[in-house]
Amino acid sequence: MVKVIKKGLETSVQDYPGRIGTLNLGFPPSGPMDSWSFRLANVLVENEPGTAALECQFMGPTLQFNSDRVIAITGADMSPTIDGFPVPLWESLQVKKDQVLEMAFATIGARSYISFSGGINTTPWLDSRSTFHKAGVGGIDGKAIQDGQIIPLNKSKSVAGRKIKKSSIPVMSTNKKWSVEVVKGPNDDWVDEKGHKMFLNSDWKLQSKSDRTGYRLDGPNWTFTKKATHKGLEHGTFPSNIIDQGYPVGAINLAGQTPIILVNDGPSMGGFIVPYTVPSASFWKLGQAKPGDSFNFVEISVEKAQILRAEQRKICSEASLVSSNKQDILIRKKQINKIDHIKVVDFDKEKLDEKIRNKIMEKKE
Repeated sequence: MVKVIKKGLETSVQDYPGRIGTLNLGFPPSGPMDSWSFRLANVLVENEPGTAALECQFMGPTLQFNSDRVIAITGADMSPTIDGFPVPLWESLQVKKDQVLEMAFATIGARSYISFSGGINTTPWLDSRSTFHKAGVGGIDGKAIQDGQIIPLNKSKSVAGRKIKKSSIPVMSTNKKWSVEVVKGPNDDWVDEKGHKMFLNSDWKLQSKSDRTGYRLDGPNWTFTKKATHKGLEHGTFPSNIIDQGYPVGAINLAGQTPIILVNDGPSMGGFIVPYTVPSASFWKLGQAKPGDSFNFVEISVEKAQILRAEQRKICSEASLVSSNKQDILIRKKQINKIDHIKVVDFDKEKLDEKIRNKIMEKKE
């Protein structure tokens, strides 16, 4: 178990891919904003990639360990220390009973992830341990962790010493600018050619009024096709209004002239058009952006988005490890097995056997 000394700004239990198949009930998937960093944190401690762990937003918590445990910290750099000594990111670490992990403000990136060997053992809600704050479900009492709480953990036999290859670590922006992939649709035909060019060639600033529900963006005004400006009253009066429709996760929802990216805890439907959608493989960039950062959007095809997702899934596995104790043991076992197949000849014994055979033959003669 782990005791929460200080909760941080907003630290919550999440798992991946979250609460799938419940949008029709009004519950979004939730889960980690940066699933790339999240999954690699679990790989480091020998958990399944989607195992429940902590997501720390902007400022991390202070935790005291009630027993020995292997942990890993990935994502944003929150200058983690154990008993006051700095510890590295993207590596598995051994923490001893009564030691204290302390995290500060994020210097690079926005969200950090803490995985524990064995995983967090909270009660699942609709088949997920992910916290959905606004409905008060999942996680611990449906909320971000609080001072004095105990985080329950499963048993584990994990060993420290794993490390992620540099080439497998997502590259965080250091200049407050992010290039984010988007796919057209489902309502791209409501925006005219001038509007599309404007969107893809502008910088969009992330507003401070943004959270795990939606990312509000500041930028130029949109222009629309006749479909948006000459429509039935059932679609509403403003060009970006439309009769209520379902929203995909990652929808860039156009509320008036304000684009809002509907992220992990976003609504499942509403009455605004969605000219573009951010694919799942690019969500990690949204998760690591801070208010005041700017986005430049790059259009890609659905096929390309699927390729990026598949590539990211491969990266979020043991293939991204530099080395591990488990791998070394497996290699040694293979080497031993190979040696077992080598025929060892005892020449002294063979000579003795030959003498015995010769004496038996002499007696028979």
